[in-house]
Amino acid sequence: MTEKILEINQLTTGFKAEKGWIRATDKVTLSLEKGKTVCLVGESGSGKSVTSHSIMRLIDYAGGTLLEGSILFHGENLAEKSQEEMRHIRGNRIAMIFQDPMSSLNPVFTVGEQIAESLRLHQKKSEKQAWKEAVDLLRMVGIPAPEVRAKQYPHEMSGGMCQRVVIAIALACRPELLIADEPTTALDVTVQAQILDLLRKLQKEIGMSILLITHDMGVAAEMADRIAVMYAGVIVEEGSVEEIFENPGHPYTLGLLKSIPGLEGERGNELYTIQGSIPSLGQLPSGCRFHPRCPHAMDICREKEPPSFQIGKDQRALCWLFDDQKQGSELEKRSERV
Repeated sequence: MTEKILEINQLTTGFKAEKGWIRATDKVTLSLEKGKTVCLVGESGSGKSVTSHSIMRLIDYAGGTLLEGSILFHGENLAEKSQEEMRHIRGNRIAMIFQDPMSSLNPVFTVGEQIAESLRLHQKKSEKQAWKEAVDLLRMVGIPAPEVRAKQYPHEMSGGMCQRVVIAIALACRPELLIADEPTTALDVTVQAQILDLLRKLQKEIGMSILLITHDMGVAAEMADRIAVMYAGVIVEEGSVEEIFENPGHPYTLGLLKSIPGLEGERGNELYTIQGSIPSLGQLPSGCRFHPRCPHAMDICREKEPPSFQIGKDQRALCWLFDDQKQGSELEKRSERV
């Protein structure tokens, strides 16, 4: 049986507002096996980054609070740990790559110093040994002339190189879990491919697990073992990458897949878009959160929040289309809708 390195159960993260708590994530349940990659996908504002910051307990510094649920890392509940205890875990056993590499690096320190700092803090390395390993890490992530680059400042490097430096910092202590929050968003297509190849290569070498957060379904298809689709703070569908792409169940998942530009379309054709926009977390619709934008919405969708339905071997979705009375006919239509 494969070991589960991370188990998130009913995680609800809130922000205090004048009229009460705004729930940025609502009863999120997700697990990650050792050495595997889970992609958390969805539009901007769906709660992906809040989920990652909750796992790292960085949400505490952003005015957020873990209202309920647990975050089990090797059986230890991170939700119950103090910030002092989390400092020994963050950057050491769990590391994170943030969205913007330029804002993640300190402009007044060389990149070598910033990598070495993590090694001195968590691994208790001497300055000389930490510097040597920092240079080795720059070489490992594919930066040429690492001895020279280690002495440079972030502004002297390109965006792609800065992203590699951020990855080197995250991998410095050989973490068991790497959380990558939109690691390729600011990069051009060729550099994006290089970064994804690098993450796969390093994952095999180190044996770490990856929680990859992205809005790009193409990246998810390339990297993931499992995919969790998030919308307005809840996970609306989860399954293996094969199940999600071959038989998407939730209308939102289907919309994301149909929004991917295809090569077979004729020039000048209008690209598919999901109508409307993601709702404000302070003004969520009744029933299913996606129903105002859903082409398959029924009366029950507007009245009751859907439970999680088993729709495949290892696939679940929050959608009334898979209620027992409708499940048979809907499953037959799924392949036709893709």
